[in-house]
Amino acid sequence: MKFLDQVKVYVRSGNGGGGAVSFRREKFIEYGGPDGGDGGRGGDVWIEAVEGLNTLIDYRYQQHFRAGTGVHGMGRNRHGANGEDVVLKVPVGTEVLDEDKQLIVDMDHAGQRVLLAKGGNGGFGNTHFKGPVNQAPKHANPGLDGQELAIWLRLKLIADVGLVGLPNAGKSTFLAAASAARPKIADYPFTTLAPNLGMVDLSLGERFILADIPGLIEGAHEGAGIGTRFLGHVERTAVLIHLVDGTQEDVAQAWRTVRHELEAYGEGLEDKSEILALNKIDALDEETIAEKAAELEAAAGVKVRLVSGFAGQGVTELLREAYALVQKHKGEIAAEEAGPEDWRP
Repeated sequence: MKFLDQVKVYVRSGNGGGGAVSFRREKFIEYGGPDGGDGGRGGDVWIEAVEGLNTLIDYRYQQHFRAGTGVHGMGRNRHGANGEDVVLKVPVGTEVLDEDKQLIVDMDHAGQRVLLAKGGNGGFGNTHFKGPVNQAPKHANPGLDGQELAIWLRLKLIADVGLVGLPNAGKSTFLAAASAARPKIADYPFTTLAPNLGMVDLSLGERFILADIPGLIEGAHEGAGIGTRFLGHVERTAVLIHLVDGTQEDVAQAWRTVRHELEAYGEGLEDKSEILALNKIDALDEETIAEKAAELEAAAGVKVRLVSGFAGQGVTELLREAYALVQKHKGEIAAEEAGPEDWRP
């Protein structure tokens, strides 16, 4: 299955059915009067966040969705049937934007259901227009038109921790070592082309979702490489794990490059809690490790963790530190949502 995180779709709710012009005509009933029924409502267009999806690939092959039209009213006061609704099912974390890329709604939890386009009301039949002055109305209302709009669907993965770094920093190997995910790993240089998710299971009660974001390069915020297209997937994370390849010459410059791209992208990524780790230490001797770590600490001004995704060295300790920061972040959000307690004597 291909990964697709942004798509434009066109939706249209159904037109309402027209009201009927009809008169009661039965034997021995001389003045039957009007008996035209109302038209049915047009179908609505809904969007629903469901579990089990992690891509918008379904909308790669169908971009136009139209709800059913209401059935016209009929004689004998029979109302037309309502048109069928259309439900767009999307992964949790999908943002719905209008044609100008302005946010309409954020589908951030499973089961969330939002009305995008309301169907047109059905028209009144001529029964509604009878009165003492006009006892035999010969007109009825047509149904109202449905709504038509173009929307963008943009997926931002729901993850607790995001992996960032230059291409070939070992993010996919780290993800495979930390979780049951199986991203592509090879012994030649390449970059991941789509985000990968993995569930980290430290113990029975210690679980979180880890996202591997395709590598950034210098100038990514200006569109170089694959740009910052996938950075939206770490906007929801609580913590960033920044992996730096210890086998490259200038580890400090590697850190600065990614930090510059995060700051240029904005959206609060530069303010997120960050754990800096020197990766691939299994390929270095102790003297080189100490030298590279000191160089990286001097540039970043924070403690550098030493890990090897390939050998599994230091991975569990790093994950437990990330989990603690995730729990702290969730606690702060819960406290903000609770608000100040009411004072009671």
